[in-house]
Amino acid sequence: MNPLWKTYLESCGARFDANEPADFGDLPAELAAAQNGTVIASLGHFGVMRCTGEDAAAFLHNLLTNDIQGLPRDRALICGFCTAKGRLLADFLVWRDEGDYLLQLSADIQPAVQKKLSMYVLRSKVKITDASDELAMIGLAGPQAETLLGALGLTVPTEPAGVSTIDAGQIIRLDAQRFLLALKPEAAQPLWERLSSQARAVGSATWRWLDIVAGQPHITAATQEEFVPQMVNLELIGGVSFTKGCYPGQEVVARTKYLGKVKRRTLRAHVSTSELPAPGTNLYIPTVAEQSSGKVVNAAKAPEGGYELLAELITANVEGGPIRLGSADGPVLELRPLPYPLD
Repeated sequence: MNPLWKTYLESCGARFDANEPADFGDLPAELAAAQNGTVIASLGHFGVMRCTGEDAAAFLHNLLTNDIQGLPRDRALICGFCTAKGRLLADFLVWRDEGDYLLQLSADIQPAVQKKLSMYVLRSKVKITDASDELAMIGLAGPQAETLLGALGLTVPTEPAGVSTIDAGQIIRLDAQRFLLALKPEAAQPLWERLSSQARAVGSATWRWLDIVAGQPHITAATQEEFVPQMVNLELIGGVSFTKGCYPGQEVVARTKYLGKVKRRTLRAHVSTSELPAPGTNLYIPTVAEQSSGKVVNAAKAPEGGYELLAELITANVEGGPIRLGSADGPVLELRPLPYPLD
């Protein structure tokens, strides 16, 4: 995170956990505001990489699960980066910045993933750098989000995954009520001041909850190499192209699609427990209690108490009784709807 941007957020009341603005002093009120109101968040739990050079498009196209060469300047893509066995090392939101490509991912894996991608550069005319300090990443969500942006005279994308370029940076529409602003740090402060006068400032904990409600998984250090893309619904949210050609793990991902129904999916759930469920925690179902039936993908504090999570599960086992966290007699998960169908 840019040091000047971090200092400014601290002056606004942000409470940091390491380099991440976890909240602005009242997490329960922030979560409550996010349920029905409009909120603005600093997204320090994400890192950003910049891929530049004349071979950048072809380089990323050959490594990621989506069609980077076909990505226009006014669109963003969700992508995965897999091992040769088809297991996800990272998920990205990718968009263009002039001739460069920006890749947003979980901050805890950014250095390792950048190093891994750099191993593939070889003779390609490509450079991969950490752009996390170059940009202030802001989330704006809620029923008035689009109106607030428009009232500032900003060009607002009309469709999900649309990107508009403004003087301060770029605006990416994530869905009907959520936007990502990738801004120059010097331009972020005045925009934050104007938007936060109409939207409640919230931390990354609240944005994590909004991502879970949206059914948007994120790979973190604890879950690298755990999931094939379909296990975390990546193709259901537009993160996989089955026509683009080869990339690491492509044969496994394609075989999962074409050899029948996907046997593992990620569901949304709530659990009443006092501790945040850690990503990678095993989940159990009574009919097969001797072995894990899935894992926690992501979790976040819920507005009503307890935690919401994205839970990867063997779908055939779900009807076998209550899903339990951590052990065969652990807290019971209550399933909740996702905003998209699983089939």
